[in-house]
Parts: sequence; structure tokens; C-alpha cells
Amino acid sequence: MRFLIIRKADAYTEAEDIPTEELFAQMGAYMEEMAKAGVLLSGDGLKPSREGARVKFHGGKPKVTDGPFAETKELVAGFSVIQCASKEEAIAWVKKWPVLDGHGEVEIEIRPIYEAADFGEAFTPELREREEAMRAELAARAKS
Repeated sequence: MRFLIIRKADAYTEAEDIPTEELFAQMGAYMEEMAKAGVLLSGDGLKPSREGARVKFHGGKPKVTDGPFAETKELVAGFSVIQCASKEEAIAWVKKWPVLDGHGEVEIEIRPIYEAADFGEAFTPELREREEAMRAELAARAKS
């Protein structure tokens, strides 16, 4: 099962507090441990919301709002995608999160990622084939 680990934003990430060398070392060791265990699929940090935008649709029409966004508890500061046998295993990995991040006050959300089998018959063989072809093309691009 794949899981999305969502590192929630806070005052530090929105202020673009540059991590200390010690935090970089802790986070690097954590990510390296997951990579060596074959769990880590990807992950990155996100710049503050002031550099982003939101696009909301009403009646099918887009409305763009530039950041920053005031409510940090609704924001994401970073993410990782991991592959684990169970939600319990994913939780065990997140419990190892570097203690220095967020000055020891961090909120992490763990969400399972849909797999093709989760959609039943609605995900027809034709649609599945198109999805697999697209994923293969993306993987090929990532390697080049």
C-alpha cells in the first residue's frame, strides 16, 4: 500500500525559516533510512504559501487567488510517498520523524493512496491500460 505523508505547515515553514544544519542532517538520515528500507518512493518540501496560488472553481469557472494564505493549519509544508504493508507500518515510520523539525511541534497526516483495485468495475480495462501507459511514460521521463 502507498501512503502520502503530509507535513502540515506552521509558522516556521510559512516564515521560510531555513532549517539548521542539524535539522538537515536529521531529516536526511530519516529519509535515507526509509530509502534503504525500500519504503520511500518520493518526497519534497514546499515553499511558503506566499509563493503559491489557489484555483477555486464555481460553476466550472476558475478563480485564482495568490498566496499567502492566512490559515496555516490548512496548508501543506512538505510530503513524502511511502510504500508499506499496512497503515500501522506507515504510522511506525512517521513516529520516527526528526524531533528538531518544527521545534518539536509538528503535525503529520498519513493518507492511503488509491490503488486501481479500489475502484472496482468503474475502472475498466481500457482505462486501466491508459493509466498504466501514462505512468510508464512518466517513469521513463523521470529516468532521463
